[in-house]
Amino acid sequence: MNQLCYFEIQSSDPAREAAFYQQVFGWTFTQIEGLAIEYYQIETPNMHGGLLARPAPTPSAHCGTNAFTCSFEVENFDAAAEKILAHGGQVAMEKFAIPNKCWQGYFIDPDNNTFGLVQVDENAH
Repeated sequence: MNQLCYFEIQSSDPAREAAFYQQVFGWTFTQIEGLAIEYYQIETPNMHGGLLARPAPTPSAHCGTNAFTCSFEVENFDAAAEKILAHGGQVAMEKFAIPNKCWQGYFIDPDNNTFGLVQVDENAH
């Protein structure tokens, strides 16, 4: 086993981030009522996750990531990057090749959360 099966995104504006990720990746968000915090269940084609109200202040920019960073596999890195930028995301680390494996890059969502994109490509160099 030992594979990623669930992920969570913290946000100071969960409705905004739900809209961002829905527009970028097509994920479905369902708000779970009756919890002590604002929480949305995330459904993706191959994984489940959660989006919750950030329980502490947003970390300052350029402080590094104090968490695991999740990367999402996409069919077309450049097309996904365009969507991210069009919906308020930013580039954290430009696209680069992991030779003979994939294209990788990192982005920042509207609430300063870092996430990655991976496009499998045996010809990457």
